[in-house]
Amino acid sequence: MSTPNEQDRAPGAPGVNAGANAGDGAGVDLQDALVAAEARALESRDLYMRALAEMENIRKRASRDVEQAHKYAVDRFANDLVSVKDSLELGLLAAGDPQTLRAGTEATLKLLAKAFEKAGVLEIDPLGEPFNPELHEAMAMQPSPEHVPDSVTQVVQKGYQLNGRLLRPARVIVAKAP
Repeated sequence: MSTPNEQDRAPGAPGVNAGANAGDGAGVDLQDALVAAEARALESRDLYMRALAEMENIRKRASRDVEQAHKYAVDRFANDLVSVKDSLELGLLAAGDPQTLRAGTEATLKLLAKAFEKAGVLEIDPLGEPFNPELHEAMAMQPSPEHVPDSVTQVVQKGYQLNGRLLRPARVIVAKAP
């Protein structure tokens, strides 16, 4: 088997078969080594191509998995909210009796609180706590002799966190010195 390099050489130039012409057997050993090296190179190239294809498959699979996770991330939460909606609809049907309406509303609120808890949604209700601009939004400041300055005197709207990330700040009224 001749390689392109052997064909490019001038006759009598030193090369792989130069030893074979001399009759010492070294050329045969070099030829065998060349054939073995070429086989190893082809095998390495084949392994590289397979690894490359496998990495591409892993990348595509991971991309698909991330896409599915984004698409269905709220699946469990949505299922929990379906029962809340059902409860609200039943409450509207029973709206004639104030006691039944109140009981239905309380049951619905419990279902919603349970759904929030399962989804990792925490309520921020900072009444009486020091004002924290990272979690609270001051709607107004009011002079108050009975409250510590810069503390929350009234919660206008509760805030919420999802797994430690702020969804909505609590909207509050903050005390200031009179």
